[in-house]
Formats: sequence, structure tokens, C-alpha cells
Amino acid sequence: MPAVRLYHPLNTLKPFGDNIWIADGGEIRMAFPLGVKIPFSTRMTVVRLSDGGLWCHSPIAPTPELFAQIDALGEVRHLVSPNKIHYAHISAWQARYPQAVAWASAGVRERAAAQGIAIAFDDDLGDAAPSAWADDLAQMPFSGSRVMTETVFFHRASRTLILTDLIENFETAHFPSRFWAGVMKLTGIADPDGKTPADWRATFTDKAAARQSLAQMRAWQPEKIILAHGRCYERDAVAELERAFHWLG
Repeated sequence: MPAVRLYHPLNTLKPFGDNIWIADGGEIRMAFPLGVKIPFSTRMTVVRLSDGGLWCHSPIAPTPELFAQIDALGEVRHLVSPNKIHYAHISAWQARYPQAVAWASAGVRERAAAQGIAIAFDDDLGDAAPSAWADDLAQMPFSGSRVMTETVFFHRASRTLILTDLIENFETAHFPSRFWAGVMKLTGIADPDGKTPADWRATFTDKAAARQSLAQMRAWQPEKIILAHGRCYERDAVAELERAFHWLG
């Protein structure tokens, strides 16, 4: 029995706006201190760019059914690791789509090597969107942590902010075990008050830089937020940002 109830149907493209989709994947176990492995649901985002190419954010473990749906949308041109702990399935997508450019987040090459995962990245995410998708997506590294930097994205057409781990928002009712539901609440990542996990929050030693990053996300004036883990926000995005990042002061 899974430790977390997943967002069925799995491995299925679900529209989130014009030319933007999410696909929910299976359960993973994320290693935490003291040997604890916490069950997480997973989610990727797909954007069809103005040139018709597909941009895939944090690809999940692929299935033939998901690949078939992706192929029906267009040509995969970009595979994006948004932070150094979201990369594990990119090599499987590269095998299917060798023409795609694999984009590395800060520190992901070192992380993959330390985990013994073979992956070849083609380019690095920068401070601003490359010309390949600048017309469709804005991007920015969320600064301030001494251990991990996540690149955040804003899909202009749908006014959707795309986050990975900066906000996690697990619905405790999805955990059959009261233990895991309690862990989510204790670490501050339980719906309706999801936020940055407590252990990562503690590493933000430059809160002024983090507040500047938050100000930029607010300035984009998003209407919706896609999250890689837990319930997404389909309205009131700016208010959710204010609530979720209240810890920055």
C-alpha cells in the first residue's frame, strides 16, 4: 500500500492553462536526517513554447503512455532540472528525446555524481531566461540559501508561477498513516499552510536576498502556482506567496 495517496490519473497530461500541462507521477522516498525516508508525490510541468517545441520541467519517471501523450503535443526540446535534487529521470527522457537540451541547475552535476547517477547536461540555467524560451517564460534563481538554489519560472500566457520545493503543500488526508501526516505538519509543509520545508528554511542565511527574490515573484503578478509536491494553487497566487514566505520577515 502506498504511503501517500497519489493524484490520479497518473502519467497523464492535465491542462493547467493555455499551452501548459501538469503530469502527476508515482511516489518517491526522500532521504532526511536520521535515516528517515519521507514519502512524496511527484509532478512535472510541460509548456508548449511559441515555436511549437516542448519545455519539460522536472520530468517524472516516464511511461509509454506518457511518452505517447507528449509526442502528440510536439517535439521535446528542453529538459529542465530546476534544483539539484530534481534531475533523476532526465537521462531516461534524453534516451527518448536525444535532440532535447538538458538544462542543469546549480550544483546538480555534483549532486548526481555523489549519488552515482550518470547524466550529461548540455547547458546551465542562468539568471534570466535564454532566448529559446524568453518570449514564453521568465526565470530567476531564488537566492539566499547556503545549500541549494532553485530556479523559478513564470509562464506569461497563463500567468502561472512554476515552483519545485520552495513551497511544498501536502494534503494530510492523503497520508493513511497519522505519523506521516504529523511529519508534514511538523516540517511546515502541510496544506493549507504549505511553505518551504523547515530544514531548507534554516539554510537561508541571506534573507535580504531571499526577500528580493520573493519581490520579483510578486512583481510577475501570477494568478496560479504549480508545485512539484502536493496541492497546487489555482487562484490567489500572490496571497499564497505572502502567506508561504511569511517566515522571511
